[in-house]
Amino acid sequence: MALEKKLGLATRDAYGKALVELGKINPDVVVLDADLSKSTKTGAFGKAFPERFFNMGIQEANMVGVAAGLASQGRIPFLSSFACFVICKSYDQLRMAVAYPEINVKVVASHGGISVGEDGASQQSIEDVALTTSLPGFVVIIPADQYSTEKLTYKIAETKSPVYMRTGRPKAPIVYSPAQTFEIGKAVRLREGSDVTLIANGLLVFEALLAAEKLAEKEIHASVVDMHTIKPLDHAMLLEEARKTRAFVVCEEHQIWGGLGSAVATWAASNLPTTMEFVAIQDTYAESGTPDELLEKYGLTSKNILRATEKVLSNKEKFSGI
Repeated sequence: MALEKKLGLATRDAYGKALVELGKINPDVVVLDADLSKSTKTGAFGKAFPERFFNMGIQEANMVGVAAGLASQGRIPFLSSFACFVICKSYDQLRMAVAYPEINVKVVASHGGISVGEDGASQQSIEDVALTTSLPGFVVIIPADQYSTEKLTYKIAETKSPVYMRTGRPKAPIVYSPAQTFEIGKAVRLREGSDVTLIANGLLVFEALLAAEKLAEKEIHASVVDMHTIKPLDHAMLLEEARKTRAFVVCEEHQIWGGLGSAVATWAASNLPTTMEFVAIQDTYAESGTPDELLEKYGLTSKNILRATEKVLSNKEKFSGI
């Protein structure tokens, strides 16, 4: 049966919805935003719990400092802005006020990746994973659809560590059922295969499933793994897949340096050398366009995953005797 592309909520909308429900069950949850609550979808929390919502204005660095102060007094602050603003403009504060003292702050940033679309390069965050994974103690997550976003929002509230979670602007294809469970640091195997493993997160999870379906028509059996947590990485899942397929294609809406591909490659080099290819933004900023146009132009579609799979399988055969 052909895989049907059914669009659900944007992950930013799913986050906003989950945040309100979280506020109902946990009075320690507070929310901060940098004058973008309509776009980050934290505005619904502000309407429901005005006494626990703080619009900090366009001062992202100060917002991080205030969130750290609230966390030090036992609150669970969720702070939001666009990913490119809160990560790039507040990096020193994230480093010194959150990561270094190990403060329990949750950074949930919207408009991640190039699927922001028409807003252009200044609004498109392609470096956020590289920056946040380099912060000691930070958990880093990119959910694939509305259901994974909702469930992971609850999970990060329970986690006693700094967290960065990226959400997106466009509606995301449905990958999961509402009953699916999630654990931070535990990947989800969506499809079993013995020839190659497609490892993805965010919007690229659905593209990997599409590619796997096309590969099956050629009698190539691909595992598909949603590595929603980049840090901590699911080492057990990687070991299982590496032993089974000895070929990885890592797919992400992030530039090729410092993202999921770099994390998986580092693991493989230290544990079980594995033939690899990467589907990612190739060391460039993008431009203005529709999300679909940009994902196509910068090589983040199932077609690109298929090409990378052809190459990795060729290299797997070539290197098998070494």
